[in-house]
Formats: sequence, structure tokens, C-alpha cells
Amino acid sequence: MALTGIQIYKLLPKTNCGECGVPTCLAFAMNLAAGKAELSACPYVTEDAKAELTEASAPPIRVVEIGAGTKKLKIGGETVLFRHEKTFVNAPGIAVLVTDEMGNEEVAGRIDRFKRLEYERIGLTLRADLVAIKSVSGDAGRFEALISKAKNETDAGIILMTEDPCVMETGLKVCGDRRPLIYAATRENIEGMATLTKKYKCPLVVKGKDLDEVAELTKKLTDDGLKDLVIDSGARSIRNAFEDQIVVRRGAIQKKYRPLGFPTIVLPCEMTDDLMQETLIASVFVAKYGGIILLSDLQGHSLFPLLLARMNIYTDPQRPMATSPGIYEIGGPNEDSPVLVTCNFSLTYFIVSGEIEASRVPAWLLVADTEGLSVLTAWAAGKFVGDAVGISLKKCGIMEKVRHKKVIIPGYAAAISGDLEEELGDWEVMVGPRDAAHIPAYLKEWSA
Repeated sequence: MALTGIQIYKLLPKTNCGECGVPTCLAFAMNLAAGKAELSACPYVTEDAKAELTEASAPPIRVVEIGAGTKKLKIGGETVLFRHEKTFVNAPGIAVLVTDEMGNEEVAGRIDRFKRLEYERIGLTLRADLVAIKSVSGDAGRFEALISKAKNETDAGIILMTEDPCVMETGLKVCGDRRPLIYAATRENIEGMATLTKKYKCPLVVKGKDLDEVAELTKKLTDDGLKDLVIDSGARSIRNAFEDQIVVRRGAIQKKYRPLGFPTIVLPCEMTDDLMQETLIASVFVAKYGGIILLSDLQGHSLFPLLLARMNIYTDPQRPMATSPGIYEIGGPNEDSPVLVTCNFSLTYFIVSGEIEASRVPAWLLVADTEGLSVLTAWAAGKFVGDAVGISLKKCGIMEKVRHKKVIIPGYAAAISGDLEEELGDWEVMVGPRDAAHIPAYLKEWSA
């Protein structure tokens, strides 16, 4: 049973050093009890206290890592039911299914689309995360060959799908170094799958006919020392699967029920034969509350909306997405190219830079540090003002890169022009268009 904040406080060093990020040990204890902090943040806690506080300091839903290297995927770690309460932590992994009964052409097509379908969006690369390899035939040799193909052609995380421990071990011998997700332990094979999980140190899916059976199996496995578990409730209709996701999340977060305190995997690919309906079902579980979402295939028109929805839901609403401040070269500018200024709110930056590229006029773009705020919001907050922008221009080195002395500011920030001219001395401050869509015409006129 989880400890209360006061119980945790009694085990802390009570130095009030502030090194954990909050001013007092009591505040830190309350954050631990709420699952909003990690015990490792306290540098002075004793080993005895660590052992007692492990349960209280862990997130109500365990973090599980799948894969290795740069493509390692983290799922779980959630502490709230609703995004507006705090934020969602680890976005669900999106996986594509290949089976050993598919033809070579179909397998190659799915793997090719997995590698090819990726999208740039406000500085982020959006793509699917995992390849799920399923043994339908039960033939260990075919399973091994398919795993070898996927491993050699992608650096993605892997899900191995078979309920036969002997076939599973064949697959683990091929790709155990990738730390694949083992799918799945059931009531019938739990001992065999537990043995493989310990041997290869891989995370394990626990599958039951319902959540009661799942809880029974997860408790048995955790008592045996296995912690990196993923839940498959066994539901294969959208209604039942959706209800199970809610029960798991509420049970783990509100009731602190440890047997359900694990991320989940959902299989829209087994709920319909229609790709578009499958995409709609998957979108439900992006929001509530899939840890891994397994799709039958990847197509651009269905994958991109899912990736975009995932990005929007798992972006921290309390922290604006920001681009690194500095000077950016667009189109190969030279000493006669115009100099424009904008804020470091990512969406603004990518819109403005996109319009500059569309103009085909090489330019310098100064991204001022506005702490991720848009132009008007930053101006109102005193972060996009004449002296601050002037200091940014002086520090970025642009004055040595151009021989003209002109800078273009956003039309909505015209009010800062006087202060900016005063800060820059002999530089001319030009007020550009209010809307980014008018930048191409403005730059062509400027360069004429």
C-alpha cells in the first residue's frame, strides 16, 4: 500500500536543502506521494529509506522500455487521468504487424512503409515506432527468418508475438539484443514465458480473458521479481477495450492498485478488417489510454492523422514548444540579404521560415528568445521588446555578416520599432507584414 506524504516525510533527511527542486523536504514528500517526483532527486536519502520508499516514489503506472539505442521506446509513467490536470508523459508507441504467413511482397511493403512514412512537424519527426512479428504458422524456422529480415532492414523496436515458449525462444535468440517486447504470457504458459523474460531481460505482455485474470497474473509475476510488464486485457471489441483502458488507468492512479499499474497494449488490427475503421479505433486509444497501438498496416492517409493527434495530446500544455534562439540561414543568404526577426514559438518559427523559403529570397532569420511565446503574447509579457531584440541582434553576430543596416520586425510588433532603433543606433528598423502569408511579396519588393 502506498505511503502518505507525512509517512514519506518521516523517512527523508529533513535538510530542506532544495537540491531536489522544491524548497522543503515536506513539499518533496507530498510530490512523491502524488507520483509527481522521483526519489532519485534527493541526494541525501539513506539506503534503508530508499528500500521503504520505493513503492511510494514509483509512478502509479510503471515506465516500461522497449528496444535499445536511439530508437528505445518508453511507455507508461502516467500520473493523471486527464491531460489538463498536469500532462501526459510518454506517448503511445504505434506498431505495424507482419506475420510469417504473409508473402514476401506484402512483408517487404509493410516494412518499406514503416521506414518511409515519416513527417516533419514543427521541428519534430513523426513516425511509427515498432514492428510486431507474429508467428501464425507455429513454425520456428519461418518465425526466425521473418525476425531476421525485420531486424536487418530496420532499427525499430520489435514485438515478438507467439504464445508458444519454444517458438518465442527461437525468436529471442535472433533479436534478444534489441530488447523486444514478448507477447504474451497467459494462464497456460506463464511459467515458460516468465523463464524467458528473466533469461533475456525483456519486457513481457500479460494477456488474460479479462482484467481480473490479468491482475492475478501480474501479481504472480511481480511476486516472482518481474516488473517490466504490459497489459493486454483480452478485449477485442472497441467498447470493451475502451472500458478496460479506463478501468486500468483509474485503478492504477486513483486506487493505487498495483496489479493494474502497468501500460497497456491494444490491437485495433483484431477489431476490424477495414483500415479506415481501424484508424478511427486507434485514434480512440491514442487519447485513452493505449501504451502500444498495433495496426495491421501503415498507409500515409491513415498514419499521419494518428501521429498528429498523438503529438498534440502528448505535448505538455503548460510548456510552449520552442525553437532554439539564434540566427538561421534560409536559402543561402549573403551580406546583402534581408534580416528578419521573429519569436521562438515553434509554430511561428516554422510558418515564418516556410514563407521565407517560398519567397525564394535568401534571408537571415533571427529567432529571439521569448520563452516559447508567440509574438503578440511575448510583446504583452515584455519578452519581445526593443532592448531585448536589440541585444539578441548584437550577440548573434549578424551585424558582421551583412553590410546593410536594416532589420525587419513583425507587423504586430511595430510598437517596439522606436526602442529597437534606439538600442541599435544607426540601424533602420523596418516594419514587415502582419501576416506571414504576405512575407514572400514583401521580400520580393524589398530585394527589387
